[in-house]
Amino acid sequence: MTTVTTAKAAGAVGTAHTRVEGRDKVTGAARYAADIPFAELAHGWLVLSTVAQGRIRSLQTESVLAMPGVLSVLHHHNAPHVETDYIGALGVPPDPTLALFQHDRVPYLGWPVALVVAETPEQAREAAEALVVHYDQEPHDIAFAADRPDAYAADGIMPGVVRKGDLEAELAASAAVVDAEYSTPEEHHSMMEPHAATARWEDGRLDLVDSNQGATWIAGELAHLFSLDPAAVRVRSDHVGGGFGSKGVRAHQVAAAMAATVLQRPVRVVMTRRQMFSLAGYRSPTAQRVRLGADADGRLRALEHRSLSLTSRVFEFVEPSTSAARVMYDAAAHHTANEVVRLDVPTPTFMRAPGEAPGSFALESAIDELAEKCGLDPIELRVRNEPEQGPVSGEPFTDRDLLDCFRVGARRFGWADRDPRPGRRREGRWLLGTGTAAASFPSRALPSSATLTAEADGSFTVRIAASDVGTGARTALTLIAADALQVPADRVRVHIGDSDFGPASIAGGSMGTRSWAWAIMAAARELRERLALSAALPPEGITVRSNTAEAVGSLAPTEAHSYGAQFAEVAVDTSTGEVRVRRMLGIFSAGRIVNPLTARSQLVGGMVWGVSMALHEEAVRDRATGGLYGPDLAGYHVATHADIPHIEADWIEGIDETDDPVGIKGIGEIGIVGAAAAVANAVWHATGVRHRSLPIRPDRILAAAAEAPDA
Repeated sequence: MTTVTTAKAAGAVGTAHTRVEGRDKVTGAARYAADIPFAELAHGWLVLSTVAQGRIRSLQTESVLAMPGVLSVLHHHNAPHVETDYIGALGVPPDPTLALFQHDRVPYLGWPVALVVAETPEQAREAAEALVVHYDQEPHDIAFAADRPDAYAADGIMPGVVRKGDLEAELAASAAVVDAEYSTPEEHHSMMEPHAATARWEDGRLDLVDSNQGATWIAGELAHLFSLDPAAVRVRSDHVGGGFGSKGVRAHQVAAAMAATVLQRPVRVVMTRRQMFSLAGYRSPTAQRVRLGADADGRLRALEHRSLSLTSRVFEFVEPSTSAARVMYDAAAHHTANEVVRLDVPTPTFMRAPGEAPGSFALESAIDELAEKCGLDPIELRVRNEPEQGPVSGEPFTDRDLLDCFRVGARRFGWADRDPRPGRRREGRWLLGTGTAAASFPSRALPSSATLTAEADGSFTVRIAASDVGTGARTALTLIAADALQVPADRVRVHIGDSDFGPASIAGGSMGTRSWAWAIMAAARELRERLALSAALPPEGITVRSNTAEAVGSLAPTEAHSYGAQFAEVAVDTSTGEVRVRRMLGIFSAGRIVNPLTARSQLVGGMVWGVSMALHEEAVRDRATGGLYGPDLAGYHVATHADIPHIEADWIEGIDETDDPVGIKGIGEIGIVGAAAAVANAVWHATGVRHRSLPIRPDRILAAAAEAPDA
């Protein structure tokens, strides 16, 4: 027997560490969901509706079934029944899109109407494209506008409406008032790896190999949908090539499970890039109105933030864009409302920094406008309006290092040398400007379980149903476990992405690492205690299991957030409409940083997305068809290398351990929050023109220049 010691090793957490799976990824050894081979594997291809509203009159399946390699065509006449009358893992009922092929209704363009299964993906695609579907088409409505009379307030993941104080009275008494409307367009998740799933039945269990953001989440949803015992479903997701909120339970997993059930053989369904624009969710467009009133010293008396988003007619999803306003600034009168309008469009979903990303653009742009009216520096205005407690909740902040982020950032960015007057700096044909914005994102935790084993060879094995969506979570958990066990990191092996490991948090909401780390640390503490009582290990080792449900459930209500200060410098050519971001700096406070190498990558990645959001990303719908123009990466414009300047991301130490033993707050989303507003505020500083609609396209720059008094 091997004797195991747990002598204190040099701390792994806080030290830059390359990804433990890095070699596998760069050599191709890491296999993603669509790469894993199975014997007798069949391939499914989804057929999507070509009308935006109506009914399926008929499907001409006979000729398709006669095509080479075709095994089956599933549709609403022959598909297995699925159950949608339940409450899902996130406390909401499932999107009816998951009830594939259960009826003949078509609620939007791109609704799944059939699945063609064949021996090869090429045969499945050819047959799917040959399937003729006849529809009884009905009129549709996709017109999103701020003045929709059928809009209504909706709660979503937070209360739809929160009010305190007399808004109109405080606005009337204010020395400076901003009343402006802002808009953001429809935006889409465009991760490198498309959605893919392979389903099979093995030993009476439904086994799904998938690309997702939470194996236990997907397993639970599939158990509900197919009326299975939860123990009869296993979901595995080893490597994930990005998710950004969209890789939950989707049509492709349900379709694969249906086909595997009918054919009794493994079936793989992979979304095409175009299908993802209909089936993978997206960020709703928003129409926002912000009204701010301040006294002569710039202190807020009134704050109103109203945001309208859209949702499908079959499922209500609310983009919570006023969430930032509810925690960033206080006022005697504080009114916020999230509203939606139901249209004949696919259902939106969570997308990186849901609510905070579009909401911070409107709020932080309005704050910049208020600073101009008050004759104050934008940072000084924020200093004067720093709240002492949650403006809406009244709860204490666990810590709030926002102003420290601004102080450090302003010094490093050279903010003190800025001429506050717009349109004053020129470099040849370029007008130059700088802007700033604040950022916050909630810090949460979900109950999780972890299993740790002290192996007979002196190593340690961690099993937890975490998901590494490309963020470096597998590496971070290795470092956390190493420190918790007080051993070097190379003695720890972490296995993730398997629902058989027990319930664990999703990778989303910037709460994955915090939640998983908590479970690992709890298990490590117990394992060390047991090792201290054991002179030697049995051949099978010693295994302990933790579950943080009770600990997480006992957390006191607080305002816990990550914070950031965003800075941007832009160059604008008003004769061509070009906007070039020259440099960006983000200073963040996000608790304990586990791995500086991957943390910086996450923060910079969020800021890059902010540049793309500010200047490029915009999905446009054709009112005649109800579909998108160019639903692919040729038609949907994202930032490229040439658009991205030198970006710096750094952080300040701000660890609060009063509410959990981990001190981690999450960094997956804070990087994008405020970034678009910083760019937009910099464009105003360069040109003297406010752009309240994203993206700030060249035609909008040209139109503003043409309307300028001195044009």
